Amino acid sequence: MIIQFTGKIIYWRGPSPFYFVTVPDEQSQVIKSISKIVTYGWGVIPANVTIGKTLFYTALFPKDGHYLVPIKKSVRDAENLDIDDEVSLQLEFLL
Repeated sequence: MIIQFTGKIIYWRGPSPFYFVTVPDEQSQVIKSISKIVTYGWGVIPANVTIGKTLFYTALFPKDGHYLVPIKKSVRDAENLDIDDEVSLQLEFLL
C-alpha cells in the first residue's frame, strides 16, 4: 500500500529532539485502518519513505489522532531540508 501527501517539517524538542512531518487527517485514518496488520508494537508503524530522490526506512509514531514521520538527518542533508520546509512524501507499507 502506498500513500502520498505533502507536509511541513516540524521540530520536536522533547527528551529526544527530532524532525517530523505530520501525516494529514485523511491519510492518518487510512494508516490507522491498517495499523493492527502492520504495527510491530506500541502503535508504531514501519514504512519505507521516499522524499525527493531519497528512500529510507523508519517507523511512524501515533500522536493526537495523526501519525508523525521522523525525518532523519541524513535525509534532511541529502535533500537540503530544514524546519518549515514543505515536502512531498511517499509512504509504502508492506501488508
